[in-house]
Amino acid sequence: MKRLFQQIIRFGMVGFLCFFIDYGLMLALTELMGINYLISSAISFTVSVVVNYLLSMKFVFDAKERDSRVKEFVVFVFLSLIGLGINQLVMWVCVEKIGIIYQISKIGATAIVMVYNFISRKLILEK
Repeated sequence: MKRLFQQIIRFGMVGFLCFFIDYGLMLALTELMGINYLISSAISFTVSVVVNYLLSMKFVFDAKERDSRVKEFVVFVFLSLIGLGINQLVMWVCVEKIGIIYQISKIGATAIVMVYNFISRKLILEK
């Protein structure tokens, strides 16, 4: 149980850093470059996924030694694509259907995707 708690803490630290990368890049692309919030959100999410992968595999999850890094990365990217879909859907529903500003919508979307990410990566990458 202590190991799981430590893993959750490390996951949260990596996630916190990646959130700032994701959120900051999304704001810069939308506000400074005039890119649509859904496109900037997808770009920023993708950049943060790469950073998240590198940090997660080093500090959070115990990947099996026998698994190849390429296979591990492909699985990570596949799970992240599902996370991107969840992110985009939540962003769109919150902004277009509910009327919440995209900056706040991104925070909610990130929270939902964070829970999905931890559970899916723990179940699939650590088998």
